[in-house]
Formats: sequence, C-alpha cells, structure tokens
Amino acid sequence: MVLTGVLDAIDAVDWAAVPGRAGWYRPGDAASGLRDLASAAGLVAVAEAASRLAGGGLVHGHSGAVFPAAVIAAPILLDIVEGGLPSAGRAALGLLDEALSSYPFAGDTRVGTPYGAAVPLCCALADHIRARRELLAGHGRAGTSLLAEAAGHWRFVIDDCVGTGSDTSAFGVLAGTVPDGSHPAELHTADGVTGLDAVRVEYPPVDASFEACLRVVGAPPGALPAGAVVFPAVCGEREH
Repeated sequence: MVLTGVLDAIDAVDWAAVPGRAGWYRPGDAASGLRDLASAAGLVAVAEAASRLAGGGLVHGHSGAVFPAAVIAAPILLDIVEGGLPSAGRAALGLLDEALSSYPFAGDTRVGTPYGAAVPLCCALADHIRARRELLAGHGRAGTSLLAEAAGHWRFVIDDCVGTGSDTSAFGVLAGTVPDGSHPAELHTADGVTGLDAVRVEYPPVDASFEACLRVVGAPPGALPAGAVVFPAVCGEREH
C-alpha cells in the first residue's frame, strides 16, 4: 500500500535542517523510516521502519528522548494510522505515544506553532493528536489512551478578562483538561513567554463547548491580552 500524498509530505521536509541533538537525531532515518512505514507491505517492513524511527529518527527509545522532528512527523503518522497498512497504523500509534511520553534534550525543547513561537514540544504534539480526535477514537484502546495522554498537555486561548480582586477571570477556549487544583502556567504572547504563579479552572467547558473560564492568581487583566495562550508550566520544564 502506497500513500502518495503522505510520501509527498515526507519529501517536502528538509529533515537534515530540523534541529536535533548531534549523534542522537538521525534525519536520514526520519525520512526513510517514514517513507517505508507509509509504503510497507508486510510486518517485516513495518518493524524495520518503526525501528529506525524509534532509534533516532523521531525518538531515541533507549534513552527516552524525543526530537523536534516528531512534531513535524505527527500529522504524517496520523495519516498512516488512517490510510496505511493496519500494522503500520499500530506502529504509528506506538511512535506517537512514545514521542508524547519522552523528554526532549536541552536546547530542543520548544517549537513554533500557530499558538506561539516557543511552545513546549509535548504540547505541540498534543495539538496534532487532538486534531484527529475522531480518527483516534475509532482505534480502540491505543487511540483512546493516546487522546487521554494528550489531554494533560492542555492549552487555553484567552478571549477576554475581568479583574476579580487581586486575580483575573480569563474567558476563552480550552483544549485538553486542566487537572483539579491550582497549577503554575506559562503565558505566551507576542512579546514572549512569561510565568504565571497559578491558574485553576473556574468554570469548565459545558457539553460539547470548549469555552471555559480560568482563574489566574495574582495577575491583573492587563497582563493577559486577548489572543494570549496559556500552557502548563510543567510541560515547559520537561528536559532530558
């Protein structure tokens, strides 16, 4: 089975130009592993391709490290889940799970996304996974487990704010799930990334809506402009 559009997407990336720890990241294995996984015709070919991707192409499984290439590869892997050989799809799900649970090396912990110029790598991966929720929900325990893991790497886009004493109630759109209680967070604006002492869910999304309200502790409304994005601080601290 050959997924022509997927092969074109792989070939469009200059994998050697993607940052990665020298001696660990293997851009050639990223490119060839993805191509071979997308076009695999049997179990042996799937295993060989997945081994290259897990041995330095996207992650380094032995050391539990993930490379920025995994973020670029995530939509490609999801396309393989959707249209590739079933065994290739299972391998792609396993690679996504490993990438999300692994830690990046210092200096390669953040990537640019539509939500910020320096988004934690795990949060960028989680966004790609959430974007294919319906696909993954139909792939049994592996798919639903991956969605559940991605939910912990939440993202909140601020629409408006109201001062509440020394705190601020921020209204916006929540992707993922903020755990109960208060948690330190990162605020991403056009000016860069700043720390927030604590945020907690004031009003969670209702029914199928993603609209929510976060209480931001100790921050005035003026510090939380519309369009700013909040991520978990713990994700920004992940480092191999």
